Formats: sequence, C-alpha cells, structure tokens
Amino acid sequence: MKFEKHLDINSMDKTAVDILGESTELTKRTIKQVMAKGAVWLTRNNSTQRIRRVDKALRPGDNLHIYFDQTILDKQPNNALLIADERLYSIWYKPYGMLCQGSKWGDHCTINRWVEKTLKPQRPAFIVHRLDRAATGLIIIAHQKKIAAYFSNLFQCREIEKKYQAIVDGAFPVEIKLTSEIDNKPARSYAECIGFNPTTNQSLVDVTIDTGRKHQIRQHLSEAGFPIVGDRLYNQKGQGGDVDLCLTSCYLSFISPIDGVKKSYLLPKNLRLKFET
Repeated sequence: MKFEKHLDINSMDKTAVDILGESTELTKRTIKQVMAKGAVWLTRNNSTQRIRRVDKALRPGDNLHIYFDQTILDKQPNNALLIADERLYSIWYKPYGMLCQGSKWGDHCTINRWVEKTLKPQRPAFIVHRLDRAATGLIIIAHQKKIAAYFSNLFQCREIEKKYQAIVDGAFPVEIKLTSEIDNKPARSYAECIGFNPTTNQSLVDVTIDTGRKHQIRQHLSEAGFPIVGDRLYNQKGQGGDVDLCLTSCYLSFISPIDGVKKSYLLPKNLRLKFET
C-alpha cells in the first residue's frame, strides 16, 4: 500500500496521531511506527520538518503530511558499526544498503538516524559527506551543527584525506591516473594495484581522489576498462548479479575540531574487501 495525505489543522484539541487516525485507515499503533520512521511531516510558518513525537502540539494553520509506502517502511537496515566515538563527532562503518539521505517516505534506513537511535549517550547526528547506498566503509557523523560546518568546510577545501579500495574486473596496471570529466566538471582519481587473483581475473586496487563527483570512482574505473565487481550501473557483467558493490572507504585523516591534532582512522581488517575464495 502506498499513499500520501495533506491535512489542514483547524483546532488545538487533537494530536497528530488522532488526526491521522481519523483521516486514514491506519491504526494508531501503525501511525506511531510511521512517525518514528520519519514519514510524517509538519508544515508551520513556511517550514516543513519531520515530527516523531506522538504528543506534538498542533496549531490552527498547521499542515500535517503523511507519506505512507509499506515497501519502504518494511525495509530494515543492516547494522552500522561504531569505529570511534570522539564525543563531538564519531566515525562509523556504513554497511551495504544503508543510506546517507532519507526521503519524504522515511529516514529509518539512514546512517544518521541509526546513530541517533543507537549511540550512547544520545546525541543529534549530522551527515557531513556521503557514500553511495551500495558502497561500504568509513563515514564521519557530527554531533553539533558547528562541528558539521567545520567538517563541511574541510571537505570543500579538500583538507580531508580519503582512501578507498575496490575489487575490479581485469588485471589492473601498477598505477593509473584518471582525469576524465564527470557531468562536465573536472575529476581526478588515482588508483594503484595491490593484489591480483588470476583465478577470477580480478584486481584489488587502492584509490584516492582529489575531487568528489557523484559515482566518480565507479565511473573512472569503468571508463578505464576495469569496472568494479558488483557495480550494477557501470559494469555490464554486474547487471542483475547478486554480488554487492566491491567498493569501500577504508581510511580518513583530518585535523580534529576538538584539539587541532591530526587524526587518522583505518577500517579494521575484518571489514575490508577480500577476494572470493
């Protein structure tokens, strides 16, 4: 079942759960679950935000919105893993399928919502950079708006060192520089072969990037003739396959906003890519 409703609020004597219960066929228990998963929104004074509190006070002139998609609401994210808790920010391992951005239909499968619900003590969680849904690896979560702004500035000024690993089809050269434009914008990637499996004709490569274009690593490697294993967008061999995208963020290094000391984070070995045996 999938639907959306937009309701004008004319009184102050009912909660969002009451109004949605009267206006839909959903039970109050289901509505509370939908709210918790981020699919109910409130517009007030030209500002629209998710609401999760079942006792949120409503006012005349408000607009209540519900976006119900059973398929999306039924999805369950894989568990993200805490790598380091630095109090004002934390480093996490994002698993395959977990999102970095929600939609109007919900946000319960996003990394920041996972962090808000599981990190102790509880703190707000702000996304400062993204990984593709199909990619895995290290991601930074800020816990204050000013810390999020600090990291956003570091990324914009290219002052965060990022390293990735990928498994690609073919025997990769020792080292290669990739500079083809993406979406008519400059893009630079550097890849180095660190392993080769002759049985599967696949290579393990280290990748660093100077720019952060959408799908940059995936496009560059594919264009070079070495598409990433499991890439359903840029690897014809991967179309319709059941292999997850073999791309992971494995290293982050930057000046900490807490003490000005350079911090480095390396993905644990058990979470890194390895050849199938």
